[in-house]
Amino acid sequence: MSASSHRIYSMPFAKVYPLYIHKAQRKNRTQAEVDTIIAWLTGYDADGLKRVIEEGIIFEAFFAHAPSLNPHAHLVTGVICGIRVETIEEPLMRNIRILDKLIDELARGKTMEKIVRRNL
Repeated sequence: MSASSHRIYSMPFAKVYPLYIHKAQRKNRTQAEVDTIIAWLTGYDADGLKRVIEEGIIFEAFFAHAPSLNPHAHLVTGVICGIRVETIEEPLMRNIRILDKLIDELARGKTMEKIVRRNL
């Protein structure tokens, strides 16, 4: 599948970000924790994340222009949306699903230390 064939690629990150927050808050987690996960994966700080949201940056550009994709992101494994994250070959889709998986881990009650793989 080409990059342009996935609708999520052209979706503004700002449309999905509130869904991540809502999913976390439903399980008594915080926006700050969501932001920490995003920072760990992408390197966006609070100002960078705010800019992405305000400017309506699409997912494709969100990852393409990420300040520093985490070199340990490949350690995120498991199933999200019925697909094993580690078997996704297309890098952009894999990054999107890794982010989904990390938010899912947060909502399932994992500690932040385990989510952001701090014990490397």
